[in-house]
Amino acid sequence: MQFFKDNVIRDVMYAVDEDGHYTTVLSDGWSVKNDALNAVWDDIREQCEVIRQQVLTKEVSPLAYHMKKSLLEIGMLSSYAEIPKRKIRKHLKYDEFMKLENETLQKYADAMRITVEELKCVDEWR
Repeated sequence: MQFFKDNVIRDVMYAVDEDGHYTTVLSDGWSVKNDALNAVWDDIREQCEVIRQQVLTKEVSPLAYHMKKSLLEIGMLSSYAEIPKRKIRKHLKYDEFMKLENETLQKYADAMRITVEELKCVDEWR
């Protein structure tokens, strides 16, 4: 089943089929819900672009960009990556992030379900 098609969020719903049995079907979407979600994602993309520019000027590390893109706060990332919060705060600094060993980078990448190479990059989000 495809839940997202042509910028429309479709929900799984239950309906009765020809034989009187309950079955799952996809909704046609709800414009108010879709408009609200699109507005939220547009805002997140704008915030990511601001952070991406900060990474390019070495004000923050790529970790900050990917945390925003993945909708992760420090506490949540700490739990997923099993890295203390204080270290994550330190790794949000560009110079500190660039010193990280591959093992730590891999923990972050795994937590965000991206590769280490993707973690190091801040390509424009489309």
